[in-house]
Amino acid sequence: MFAEKIINWYLEYGRQLPWRCTDNPYYIWLSEIILQQTRIEQGRSYYERFVSEYPTVGHLANASEEQVLKSWQGLGYYSRARNLHSAAKYISTELQGRFPDTYEGILALKGVGRYTAAAIASFAYGMPYPVIDGNVYRLVARLYRIGTPIGTDRAYAIFEKRLMGLIDRERPGLFNQAMMDFGSMYCRPVRSDCVNCIFSQECLAYRGGVVSELPVRVGPTSVKVRYFYYFDIRWDAPLPTIVVQQRGEGDIWQGLYELPLYETEQPISEVVLLGELRKVVERWMGAVPQSIALKRCMTHRLTHRTIRAQFVQVIFDHKPPKMPEKMRPLELSEIKTIPISRLIDRYLSEL
Repeated sequence: MFAEKIINWYLEYGRQLPWRCTDNPYYIWLSEIILQQTRIEQGRSYYERFVSEYPTVGHLANASEEQVLKSWQGLGYYSRARNLHSAAKYISTELQGRFPDTYEGILALKGVGRYTAAAIASFAYGMPYPVIDGNVYRLVARLYRIGTPIGTDRAYAIFEKRLMGLIDRERPGLFNQAMMDFGSMYCRPVRSDCVNCIFSQECLAYRGGVVSELPVRVGPTSVKVRYFYYFDIRWDAPLPTIVVQQRGEGDIWQGLYELPLYETEQPISEVVLLGELRKVVERWMGAVPQSIALKRCMTHRLTHRTIRAQFVQVIFDHKPPKMPEKMRPLELSEIKTIPISRLIDRYLSEL
């Protein structure tokens, strides 16, 4: 029997992870949100931090969004943190602090999709919902030679139906964990360990010599390039000070702080770069800076965007007479207390 075979493998060789040692739905929810788009090695420390800083859903709900974003800093995809915080407040106020205990209730939480809902339902409550992530898609596509392109609703329905016929209904959590671990450890995207795979004799892709061709994926999404010019505006009196601004809604890094930004649709040529940027900063601050110089040039890649960022250091000998309303001065020693994007953190750390 397939389920028994893979669960027995998992009980002997599966990974030991902190969120697998609990059936607390809140902790499992934290781990699943953190691990979206995140490697396990990186996600573990963030999970431990969140459990320590926000031991209950009430603690998370009562924290400010800025606190939550600061705890999340470095993980990327910050909408996950905002959705986590929003859902915690919903559970705390609308559900009287009780985590939902039905698949439909879990799925209704902000930021929770079918995969996460199935994971929480099976791991915390023992409900027979199959978890379908990239590892599971790959394993099942190869085992049964399924050529439907993954990432579509049609594919999800086909794979879910197949898995519903395989899942161990008495131990759905163990089954799901086994499927994910086996897919990542043996049925890898490249260099699969087919020789040592316990399913090699029954794997249709292996028998047909088409392992590398499955699963079939939809075409790549185009990547947009954006050109950011960041101004590192500073002065030293009475204390070392830097200017920051908070990003608004409807764009990347919503709610995070950054350096004052000037964005263009096309890059500015080196011939006119410093002159153009000097005009921008003088218009903003109402004063001529003591010095202005190009510093780091960095590339930051997101899922569907590539950021070309040029950092420009601007030094004043005293506080400028004005600045745009969205900007504010911050003592340099306090920069570590506010949530900032990884790009800004990289720049400040390297500088």
